[in-house]
Amino acid sequence: MSKGNYAVKLDRTLLRDLKDFCEEKGYKQGSFVEKALREQMDREELKEDVFDFISLQNQEFLARPFRDYDNTRK
Repeated sequence: MSKGNYAVKLDRTLLRDLKDFCEEKGYKQGSFVEKALREQMDREELKEDVFDFISLQNQEFLARPFRDYDNTRK
């Protein structure tokens, strides 16, 4: 996978905590931050999906069954 750079300023305390944490656990800071960002983005997407599910639930009776889509493709 191709990598890029992304610079961000962090609170000094958070930066120190990050360095200490990664050192104690044996993590590479870049990999740890990359994983944390991906997980947070996934959580945000999931929240949106749940909101859509709840807000559209009352319209479910208007939806076409999946098998109808399958029949139109043949």
